[in-house]
Amino acid sequence: MLDLARQSESVFVGTTPVVGLQRVYGGHVAAQALVAAGRTVDPSRTVHSLHGYFVRPGESGQPIEYHVEKIRDGRSFSVRRSVAVQNDKTIFFMSASFHRHEDGLDHQAPAPLDVPGPDEVPTMRERLGAYPERLGIWSSVPWSLDVRYVGEPGWVAPGDRRADPHQRVWMRIDGKLPDDPLLHACALTYASDMTLLDSVLSVHGEVWGPGGVIGASLDHALWFHRPFRADEWFLYDCWSPSAAGGRGLATGRMFTASGANIATAVQEGLLRRVGA
Repeated sequence: MLDLARQSESVFVGTTPVVGLQRVYGGHVAAQALVAAGRTVDPSRTVHSLHGYFVRPGESGQPIEYHVEKIRDGRSFSVRRSVAVQNDKTIFFMSASFHRHEDGLDHQAPAPLDVPGPDEVPTMRERLGAYPERLGIWSSVPWSLDVRYVGEPGWVAPGDRRADPHQRVWMRIDGKLPDDPLLHACALTYASDMTLLDSVLSVHGEVWGPGGVIGASLDHALWFHRPFRADEWFLYDCWSPSAAGGRGLATGRMFTASGANIATAVQEGLLRRVGA
């Protein structure tokens, strides 16, 4: 999915899987947009931040074109704008900045304490065992991520989820990736859109779907702090500082199993109640 076809110096084409979901997963589009942008940058410069807007839903099974604009190549930074186009319409656009490594100050907020490890919490398949009606949906989606919820996920039945100010999950790419920093950054971007908006619902003990809430990502920002591997376990610690006017804001910090803060994400989403 992340191996885009290059059509010209600044145009790339990505594929989308045919799945049962109504639209292309947002992290899929964001990850491919970053692949396109990164392939126009000197490999010695790694991405340190991206800011994107979801404009229209993407259609599953249809290719997506990515048009990259070279905004600037300075002595230390390179900036790109990557626009995703499907059926001649923009569905997503992103600004991404790449930085040459420099030494400097180094500190971080501590990782959450007393969080059980990934081997101490149920796998996704084990959790789905209690909700067979959900298994039909998930069985049609490629399992590219190993996701293990520390608390209750947002897809349980209404009333089965207690309110919790945090949504914490362990994640890793379900397989081995090559030693390519850009690929790992794109894989982390793909993962960062999953479970983040769920933290808004978690505050209220709400769930997704009938009898709960439906939602869509509006924008997404991600900052990369330290080197990492997306195919090794990281804790995604998400929480929501505010929800109002039909929108919810969520932020998440990613930590390696050893406690290093590797990335921070922020996203706002549209949230609407639906009947049973």
